[in-house]
Amino acid sequence: MQTDSNFEQIVRDHQSMVFGTLVRMIGSRDNIDDLAQEVFIRLYRALPSFRGESLLSTYLYRITVNVAQNEWKRRQRDMKSLVSISDERSGWEDRLEHPGRNAVEQLEDREFQQIVEEELLKLSQIERAVLVLYHQEENTYEQISLSLGLPIGTVRTHLHRGRKKLREALLSNSERKSLCATR
Repeated sequence: MQTDSNFEQIVRDHQSMVFGTLVRMIGSRDNIDDLAQEVFIRLYRALPSFRGESLLSTYLYRITVNVAQNEWKRRQRDMKSLVSISDERSGWEDRLEHPGRNAVEQLEDREFQQIVEEELLKLSQIERAVLVLYHQEENTYEQISLSLGLPIGTVRTHLHRGRKKLREALLSNSERKSLCATR
């Protein structure tokens, strides 16, 4: 368990990194003090469950990125113009916009996800494992290397090859889909 004086030292040691990262990710200094405070509150709450499997700075960086992404999303939502329900120039979808995505977007996402999963199954077992561990499980090269018992260079090679094959398959599939749509 961290004492308050230890936590104060953590804040002093990492505050410039937190502020700098927030400014770079948000693009402005507006509200940065509040966001930095949110980062350190989250860190304080999370420290009891911190297992030390990574550096504290890595853990803190992840929290900072999450806070910045949440703020960016909030700002994007706030920037959307509000439309009056009585505005006859706007369509109903603008006047009564649902907070979620529409059915077409959801269907396209599901179709794309299904295509990705089908194409992943066509990759070699090792390429698929490396891609899933890296992109979906967010493991580092080192973690993947340990998990699969492979040298880091081999992990990078399989990741590169898997991405290339997946990209080519998705592009090919997209081209076929657009050809069918024009007929």
